[in-house]
Amino acid sequence: MVHAIRIHEHGGPEVLRWDEIEVGEPGPGQVRIRQTAVGLNYIDTYHRSGAYKLPDLPAVIGMAGTGEVEALGPDVTTLKVGDRVGYAMSIGAYAESRLIAADRLVPLPSWLDEQATAATLLQGLTAQYLLRSTYVVQPGDTILVQAAAGGVGLLLCSWARHLGATVIGTVGSEEKAELAKAHGCHHTIDYSREDFVTRVKDLTDGQGVPVVYDGVGKTTFLKGLDCLRPRGLMVLFGAASGAPAPLDLGLLAAKGSLYVTRPTLATYTAKREDLMASAADLFDAVKNGGVTFTVNQRFALKDTAEAHRALEARATTGSTVLVP
Repeated sequence: MVHAIRIHEHGGPEVLRWDEIEVGEPGPGQVRIRQTAVGLNYIDTYHRSGAYKLPDLPAVIGMAGTGEVEALGPDVTTLKVGDRVGYAMSIGAYAESRLIAADRLVPLPSWLDEQATAATLLQGLTAQYLLRSTYVVQPGDTILVQAAAGGVGLLLCSWARHLGATVIGTVGSEEKAELAKAHGCHHTIDYSREDFVTRVKDLTDGQGVPVVYDGVGKTTFLKGLDCLRPRGLMVLFGAASGAPAPLDLGLLAAKGSLYVTRPTLATYTAKREDLMASAADLFDAVKNGGVTFTVNQRFALKDTAEAHRALEARATTGSTVLVP
């Protein structure tokens, strides 16, 4: 028996319960891992609240973690007991030990810290597909990152700068502006005091940017369209402030033949080979200094409700880890 954070109903952080569960033995294609660290990601709050419905309750939520392989199921040949592994986008992370499909696990290089990797892997893989696939950032590009001091935002800033782009980032306070700048953001805009559309146009000589990366949603989406140059791309990869209102497609024509996409990490890493390639690119960026895996907040796994409250109050910056 081990402990896990489960929800028995959807709701606020108060529905997160510290339960005792039985994990059992791995089945075909599975392994059991003893978890060393668990990542906190905004998608976890969607599962908890019911914004993303889960088919069966009670359920262990959480999508990312690191650990050590304890047991192998039948037909698993790619891993061995004792391997250090990480994963993202595999629900059931909020537990001391868990079963998981072996093909969703990424072996960790010996030089990677497990807590920092757990806190950052899902966000890092997200930054990888956003910068390297959804829109391929080129040297000389100027891009806009909404919520630049968030977990994904900081990674986008540092990696995009490493790729040779100029990064404009929106933030909610002077403290967050300094954090974003420390992670590579060239220009910060405090949207609590400034109109970010006006500033973006000023910074781009009225041209706008080729791409906007928006994980905020409702409060920034429509204004973000006005930051794009003709034929620019709006990348809506999250909705921290809620989902945007339904979009009148005529606006895209009126604002310059714009493009909009709503990508997900699950789609971009659905195939094993895509997951491994994305992870290899991410780890290479970490090793070469383009990306830094850091932990800005730590909570005990049993205190996950407190961590959710802090995340939803925008009281966190960067990445947060939950420690079993």
